Amino acid sequence: MKAETKFDIEYVPSEDEPFMTPRQLDYFRRKLLAWKASILAESKGTIEHMQEGSRNIPDIADRASEETDRALELRTRDRQRKVVSKIDAALRRIDEGTYGYCEETGEPISLKRLDARPIATLSLEAQERHERKERVHRDD
Repeated sequence: MKAETKFDIEYVPSEDEPFMTPRQLDYFRRKLLAWKASILAESKGTIEHMQEGSRNIPDIADRASEETDRALELRTRDRQRKVVSKIDAALRRIDEGTYGYCEETGEPISLKRLDARPIATLSLEAQERHERKERVHRDD
């Protein structure tokens, strides 16, 4: 692996270069790994906080408030666990050579979309179609 330069650290993929070059894949791999590390570190803090927070609170209103906070934290952790799973799937797609391409159409997903949501599996158009279908079925 080549030595990193300051330029590599500040690199952002651009639409005027070929799609999913090794440099772009490396950029997205680093972005995904950093996001995952951040989630896992935050999750560790939550677990420690919840363990130290297990105490007997005599006031029923305070206890109810703490239980509500705890439930909210657990729901947030569950959502983040799902995001970690999607990050792992995106990393697998990078390894398999399918990262950045829409699962529905096979077309490239825009770099702007991938930069904003690196776990995206659908192009913006396919995502919008999917959401419209979901709304129609939900209204039934």
